[in-house]
Amino acid sequence: MFVTIRTLLIANRGEIACRVIATARRLGMHAAAVYSDADAGALHVRHADSAYRIGPAPAVESYLDIDAVLAAAQRAGADAIHPGYGFLSENADFADACTEAGIAFVGPSSAAIRAMGSKVEAKRLIAEAGTPVVPGYQDDDQDDAVLAAAARKVGFPLLIKASAGGGGKGMRLVEAPEEFAAALEGARREAAAAFADEKMLLERYLVNPKHLEVQILADTHGNTVGVFERDCSVQRRHQKVIEEAPGPTVGEPLRRRLLEAAVNAAQAIGYSGAGTVEFIAEGRGVDTAFYFMEMNTRLQVEHPVTEAITGLDLVEWQLRIAAGEPLEIEPEATGHAIEARLYAESPARGFLPSAGKLRRLRFPGNVRVDTGVEEGDSVPVHYDPIVAKLIAHGPSREAARRDLIEALENTEIAGIEHNAGYLRNLLAHPEFVAGDYGTHLADTIHGAVTPGLNDLHWALAALAAVPNGALPWSRADGWRVNQPARTEVLLQHEGVFQTVRFPPGKVVAGDSSFSVEALNSGADALAVRLNGRVQEAGLLRDGSAIHLMLDGETSVFQCVQDLTADQADRLDGADRIVSPMPGQVISLAVAVGEVVEAGDLLAVIEAMKMEHSIVAPCAGEVTAVHCSAGQRVDEHTRLLELEPRQ
Repeated sequence: MFVTIRTLLIANRGEIACRVIATARRLGMHAAAVYSDADAGALHVRHADSAYRIGPAPAVESYLDIDAVLAAAQRAGADAIHPGYGFLSENADFADACTEAGIAFVGPSSAAIRAMGSKVEAKRLIAEAGTPVVPGYQDDDQDDAVLAAAARKVGFPLLIKASAGGGGKGMRLVEAPEEFAAALEGARREAAAAFADEKMLLERYLVNPKHLEVQILADTHGNTVGVFERDCSVQRRHQKVIEEAPGPTVGEPLRRRLLEAAVNAAQAIGYSGAGTVEFIAEGRGVDTAFYFMEMNTRLQVEHPVTEAITGLDLVEWQLRIAAGEPLEIEPEATGHAIEARLYAESPARGFLPSAGKLRRLRFPGNVRVDTGVEEGDSVPVHYDPIVAKLIAHGPSREAARRDLIEALENTEIAGIEHNAGYLRNLLAHPEFVAGDYGTHLADTIHGAVTPGLNDLHWALAALAAVPNGALPWSRADGWRVNQPARTEVLLQHEGVFQTVRFPPGKVVAGDSSFSVEALNSGADALAVRLNGRVQEAGLLRDGSAIHLMLDGETSVFQCVQDLTADQADRLDGADRIVSPMPGQVISLAVAVGEVVEAGDLLAVIEAMKMEHSIVAPCAGEVTAVHCSAGQRVDEHTRLLELEPRQ
């Protein structure tokens, strides 16, 4: 069937590379992978029929290097290149280079990519096609003063957006005129790093709207189909977190309008392949108004929810279209699907990214899991921190929601920080359950859904620390002069120390006392009845460290006998500003001798394709600076020292 595609090169990494490789092999193609030095042993490399090195770890020297990717395609004898999403997937120059090399690009034409790649040009074309666009500024004049004047005309709050951007990169929300200059500088810097393009546009910011998008498929014979809508309103930093299909508040009249607008947009630029037309909507029901935001000329991370409700394989259809097949489908939707993006990040620390070796990675079998890693693999610092996508499909939204919560509760991860517990709590929050939420949901309920330690965690960790799983008061392990067997455990978690006591038949942690019976502590799991209720948790022991995995959360405790001098020193180190993750110092905002207020910017760290601001924890004077702009730093590297104001 695919006589024109015998060998397919997948120019990407992670879960999308694994997904495309599996589909290509199922269709009888030779699946060739590319990899950077950081991914030499990655899962997509292990799964491919052949693999080719394309450069060092930084994406700009490997996955974004057009010449290196094409050289790999030539070595593989590839007939076609699938770009996945991100990296070169929306790069018109890359599409042209593939054509010039005689290799099919699995995606739209370079002209369509260029038309939609510029948010300015895209809005002009879409407006001409009759679809409303959000009011804003899209002109070529990028002078700071011109943009500031345009911002005042658009009004606040507004969004600064990278014209060539996507995924929340190069985007800033500005709520007041005095914030505009700093936000513009940060957006430009991030856009230049991510897209090599500093051009910005301004948009009116709609208050708590819905983010709705339509999956489209279009062939080279003039056929275009809208494959239902997705609701992607659960976002953080303009990055989607949870997506679902169909939209829980989208009735049939609105659905028809959305699909018609999306198809018209695709046809206006002669689109072919898989793509997504994104809208922002305000109002509900028949009064819903929606505006075109952008078109992603590629597959989206959230495409599995559309596949789940329709039964279509969107990757297969990308390949069929690239091979010249006509699109002959009439999609129908069955049930409801919800996807949660599992990231290597710390919700409790402002979602700072995390990197490291996955010493435990276990997923339940009740949902679809798309991932590019396995237990024992590492999450590198150089790329997007996504670990996996968990997708639940059920006969109803409630069934899918419950299945996804159960899956997240039974996911076990150790070695990195992650957001599984946060996702579980978000899915269980009443506002998400109701379905009528907007793009501010994640921000407004952040405190209610961010996981945190409680007395139960400390109690379970202490029980896991008991040698051989024997309850302390029932051990017969020798004698001590004038002392009973030890009946307490001193634990430390992220600099916090707590003594957990074991009076007969109980465990006391903090303000809580639990009756204990039937303790079973194995090599990788703990089961105990506390206050008559069975509690089960995953365990990973590493010397004195205990990784406790409970309800999708992972907490790491250290068993200690006494406070060492180093531990006491660290407890007294609130004035030492350290890097919260490995990355690169982009800029320093202070120098020795400067006086700062709590919340003032001290430095900016770039990690995993995003910028993170380091701010002063209190008012004081900068007494030392231990880093410089451009320097790479590890997690916990000391950046500055601050003498608190008395």
